[in-house]
Amino acid sequence: MSDNQEMLQEVVIKFAGDSGDGMQLTGSQFTNNTALLGLDLATFPDFPAEIRAPIGTVPGVSGYQLRFSSDRIYTPGDACDVLVAMNAAALKVNLSSLKKGGKIIVNVDGFDAKNLRLANYPDGVNPLEDASLSSFEVIKMDVTKMTREALKDFTMGTKEKDRAKNMFVLGFLYWMYNRDMDNTLNFLKEKFSKKTDILESNIKVLQAGYHYADTTETFTGRYTVAKAKMEPGVYRSIMGNQALTYGLIAAAEKSGLNLFLGSYPITPASDILHELSKYKTFGIKTFQAEDEIAAITSAIGASYGGSIGLTTTSGPGMALKTEAMGLAVMLEIPLVICNIQRGGPSTGLPTKTEQSDLLQAYYGRNGECPIPVIASATPSDCFEAAFEAVRIAIEHMTPVILLSDGYIANGSEPWKFPKAADLSNIRVQFKTSLDEGEEKLLPYSRNEDGVRPWVIPGTTGLEHRIGGLEKQHNTGNISYDSENHQLMVKLRQEKVDRIAQHVPLQKLDSGKSTGKVLVIGWGSTYGAIKSACLELQQQGVEVSHAHLRYIRPFPANLGELIKGFDRVLIPEINNGQLIKIIRDIYLVDAIGYNKIMGIPITKGELMDKINSLL
Repeated sequence: MSDNQEMLQEVVIKFAGDSGDGMQLTGSQFTNNTALLGLDLATFPDFPAEIRAPIGTVPGVSGYQLRFSSDRIYTPGDACDVLVAMNAAALKVNLSSLKKGGKIIVNVDGFDAKNLRLANYPDGVNPLEDASLSSFEVIKMDVTKMTREALKDFTMGTKEKDRAKNMFVLGFLYWMYNRDMDNTLNFLKEKFSKKTDILESNIKVLQAGYHYADTTETFTGRYTVAKAKMEPGVYRSIMGNQALTYGLIAAAEKSGLNLFLGSYPITPASDILHELSKYKTFGIKTFQAEDEIAAITSAIGASYGGSIGLTTTSGPGMALKTEAMGLAVMLEIPLVICNIQRGGPSTGLPTKTEQSDLLQAYYGRNGECPIPVIASATPSDCFEAAFEAVRIAIEHMTPVILLSDGYIANGSEPWKFPKAADLSNIRVQFKTSLDEGEEKLLPYSRNEDGVRPWVIPGTTGLEHRIGGLEKQHNTGNISYDSENHQLMVKLRQEKVDRIAQHVPLQKLDSGKSTGKVLVIGWGSTYGAIKSACLELQQQGVEVSHAHLRYIRPFPANLGELIKGFDRVLIPEINNGQLIKIIRDIYLVDAIGYNKIMGIPITKGELMDKINSLL
């Protein structure tokens, strides 16, 4: 066949199929291949909530969206150019997100009468045989049949052979986008080195898909996307939970302290436990506790003993940890609490993204219980956010809540990783002896930032009392005195407020320092807001973007920044949480844009909203 090649600026592909079809693996392999070519990319894995939903049903559809481009990009794309649909349910769920004129690559075996019925199509209706897909380019392949044909000489059961059909699709796409297969061949050899039949069958089917694309007459297009125009350096593709893990390890190295993770598995935070457990050589200890309360209290014990105490969870686990968070606030010891948010309330939408735990992080404890809150914005930003969470916890003797979410945790992007020498040191000051003039340790005496000393238990002459009951100022003795309680509440709040003097001033991500509209975002809305604002700025619209990492306390100049704009828009994947805090502190009539569907806000939605404000 002819080898016509077309240069494209960018492509958005959505891989979709049953949760057993290997779409996450297919997407991640194509992503790694893309990263090796030096293209900018962004991904959005979309998992079904059920561990094993009924095969072929709409709730069982698993998806993986990948956008790659020769220009800088900040989102996985509003709509897809190509949809890979392994069955009827995958087509039904994702067709609305495909651009008109886009390509649909379908496995026709997934559109038999049984699959159509499971996907709730009306009797006698098959979208591959009527005119409903006439506005798209449909590429029909019997992936199942061709996979079995490629493996006809293998002594494997039909079920085992069918597990390789995702490799057929991957091989087809490697040809379609002018790629070599080396990274996937190496991956398969490493993963199945001791299972030669599985290794050889996957390689055989991968190659079969590639050769089919090269020889079929039903498809003639081949495409190339040029290398991205990015700042020179060494990059790697990174997922949010990976980057967060590496940030924690880097902070432990820079502080010279051991890191202890006490965690109970929960989606979508469990990968941090899995990843950290690989790095025992760095003095890292990981403990899978019997429940969420044991997880955080073990981390508190580690902090009391002079380590970096860390616990990871999601919203339901945060609810269970609140009493222990109050204990850490009362003790005034370092502790990092990572909340990888998901849809709620209760167990809610376990595999879908949401930003709905901000007010929980800000206020969700009994009593006056202030804890600093910082938020990561992108997968690669999780590294710096985690590093900063540890720094604040140690240098200010306080628990810190780090907010990420499922979209960030499971998404990936290129990361120009720093050198160790470029990272700042984290100042650790253990009190090891009495100061001149001190007769005994005053464990709740404070420095100019309101920070009390950190004393490792067993230090001679520095014995002291800890617990959850209110402390007497300076001595740390139990106190029920009403005036002392008010004083201690004010001191704990003042300590957190003073952190604003030790974090960077708020900068604009894009736009002028004054104008008509300021869009304030936090967390995973970053990419959509940045993309929308940059495009509108090119059109001459007076819009600027500020993205918050430090949410409690806010940077010292945020109020002045807000005053420079006529209107303030705050997009959030919740029902309006940051907006309540901004209105309360700065008395500004901010406007919200809220989406609570378990999926990210799109660039197009935000552009429409900003234009409506103008």
